[in-house]
Amino acid sequence: MKLDILSDPICPWCYIGKANLDRALSRRPDHPFVIEWHPFQLNYDMPAEGIDRQTYLEAKFGGRDGALAAYAPVLEAAEAAGVEIAWDKMTRVPNTLSAHCLIHWAGLEGRQTAAVSALFDAYFKRGEDIGAPEVLVEIAGRIEMDRDLVARLLAAGADRDEVAARDSHARERGVTAVPTFIVGERHAVPGAQPPELWDRVLDEVIGS
Repeated sequence: MKLDILSDPICPWCYIGKANLDRALSRRPDHPFVIEWHPFQLNYDMPAEGIDRQTYLEAKFGGRDGALAAYAPVLEAAEAAGVEIAWDKMTRVPNTLSAHCLIHWAGLEGRQTAAVSALFDAYFKRGEDIGAPEVLVEIAGRIEMDRDLVARLLAAGADRDEVAARDSHARERGVTAVPTFIVGERHAVPGAQPPELWDRVLDEVIGS
């Protein structure tokens, strides 16, 4: 059964949602899901070079205090999911279109989920600028993709229009936030749901 996931690699709820899903699936190694990741940029109008994270927080939340209040639920959910977020290392908010292209290319090689995991790790644990081509090439190498090929694809701007169009299509279909999980091409499950919800979904899917 198809499980489509709309996500952005700088979205903390997507990172947490994947961890919760992974925990549920690890308990069901015979699960029927065939997972495919789809692009959705939280900041589709972000400058190509990204922006300073402090500047971003000031504009979006009115500064540190506003950001702390907004991210309090994220911190709680991350702790419950057992995931690490190194806020002190995250100095830039990148444009993620190129990162979504890397996920697309990884999918052609059967490494899509590995790419998503590596991007989450790079951004949330290492504080790397995943909008920078040289960083994306390094991430590609970590999951055994051809670094030289990825460098050439990034330099050529390959598939950027296609990936951006898929992002736009998701918005046209009514997706406004991520993560959004589509089960069996019919049922939408929004948000970073706990593993117990996925246990119930799997019970229904396997029992049907």
